[in-house]
Amino acid sequence: MNPSPVTAKLDDRALYLFKTLVERYIRDGQPVGSRTLSRDSRLELSAATVRNVMADLEESGLLHSPHTSAGRVPTVQGYRLFVDSLLTVERLDTLAAARLREGFDSDASAESLVESASELLSEVSRLASVVMLPRHEQNTLRHVEFLPLSGNRVLVILVVNHSEVQNRIIHTARKYSRQELDQAANYLNGLCIGRNLMDLREYLIEELSATRKSMNSMMAAAVEMADKAFVAETEGDDVLVSGQTNLMGYGDLADMDKLRQLFEAFREKRDLLHLLDQSLRAQGVQIFIGSESGYDVLDSCSVVTSPYGTPDEGVVGVLGVIGPTRMAYERVIPLVDMTARLLGAALKQPH
Repeated sequence: MNPSPVTAKLDDRALYLFKTLVERYIRDGQPVGSRTLSRDSRLELSAATVRNVMADLEESGLLHSPHTSAGRVPTVQGYRLFVDSLLTVERLDTLAAARLREGFDSDASAESLVESASELLSEVSRLASVVMLPRHEQNTLRHVEFLPLSGNRVLVILVVNHSEVQNRIIHTARKYSRQELDQAANYLNGLCIGRNLMDLREYLIEELSATRKSMNSMMAAAVEMADKAFVAETEGDDVLVSGQTNLMGYGDLADMDKLRQLFEAFREKRDLLHLLDQSLRAQGVQIFIGSESGYDVLDSCSVVTSPYGTPDEGVVGVLGVIGPTRMAYERVIPLVDMTARLLGAALKQPH
């Protein structure tokens, strides 16, 4: 791995002290002072020398000092440096690995296997778990039809794969006539037949919005239909969350207002699903630290995810854990990775 600009400016001693400080803070959850760091590092350095190094680390944006303490804690940038360059990932301990392996019943249904993954992740990690339900790649659109209902409601009829029919009702900004809906359906059928439902909404909105300036009323209707008719494929209630109460034991998240907002995010699930979407086509474990998630409610949290899938279908979902930014990354990373592998192996069995 190429050194980051920040790393390049720090010598080995500074990086060692920084690593020691982060590990101490992850373990204890208390700001780390110069005397503690001097003792933990086992280097023959005076507290004054350690203070100078900590000041340099703070100036580099890797540490900050909470107003309640003279000690230092890592910033998001500091955690990112630690995870990317200094972390030694551990082998998952024997008991945890055995618990995961015995937790998947190869004869269970796909739904039961996903539920097991969610429960096992929260149990073994002692954090909150999130598991996206499988999105099967063979969900290919064959036909779409729109029927006007009373008020500003439209019945959407989707035919996917060979003959599977899905119906849903959407609410539109205005009332559309049968003729407008037929025109929109004809346009979308010509544009979308044979495409994967997982990618359809994003493709349509990008494709249609590019011509928004020269758009006639039929295409405007098609944009709204596409935006609302296919959104359920990516924003439905298809995330399982377990172990939310585990987070109440972490002082970092003890603020009741912060916890309330976090629990509300778990209930709504939409932001979580968007975050998991970012990992859907990623290779291996992904880590979102604090503000990197893009959601204010997760600013005090880290999210560790991994895609899961089968040899025949490829990646069909993502799972992961949510916890405080000072989580034990060296243990959580292999835990998430192994759970994803075991879930994928169990799903490839005939059910």
